[in-house]
Amino acid sequence: MRFLRDNSLTLVLALFFALSILGHALAGWRVETTEALRHGQDGGTLMAYLGSAPFLSTVFENWESEFLQMAAYVVLTAFLIQKGSSESRDPEAPPRDADLAAQARRPGAPAPLRWGAFSRAGYARSLGLALMLFFLLSFLVHWTQSARAAGEEALQHGEAPKGALAYLADPQLWFESFQNWQSEFLSTAVLVVLSIFLRQ
Repeated sequence: MRFLRDNSLTLVLALFFALSILGHALAGWRVETTEALRHGQDGGTLMAYLGSAPFLSTVFENWESEFLQMAAYVVLTAFLIQKGSSESRDPEAPPRDADLAAQARRPGAPAPLRWGAFSRAGYARSLGLALMLFFLLSFLVHWTQSARAAGEEALQHGEAPKGALAYLADPQLWFESFQNWQSEFLSTAVLVVLSIFLRQ
């Protein structure tokens, strides 16, 4: 029971994620099947849909925007402030990682702090770097799967598909990305500003 109590936030979020991605998969498969049947084609199995470009593109399109939001939030709130917001650091407080070299000498200090100045500099920025890496990986999968989906659609219409590199200049890819990015930046800004006046 202690494990459940100590990890309840992560477990509940993981459950919500699992239910959401299951709903996403089932609803998307139903839409794809209906569309295929409308064109006189076989609807395909759920397993086939899970490996399809349309499904993978939409999954990673959304992950891309979420990791961008979190990376921007973590990195920007480390340097910039919004007075009065509980989501912003206190400009009067000392920096959290002010003296990593001194922290490295404490018992139980994380190993990267003891590996030298370069490692400490990376460790001090590791959360933002990890989130940016997740963003870039998600963008890569979104881009390639969106290109694959566009190529499959082009073939169905008797057109020559674009290669992945050429698709990088296609407005459809950027429409998909920007429609998500703008909402992530807006929701982060709203969270920061509303936390000045409201509490939860």
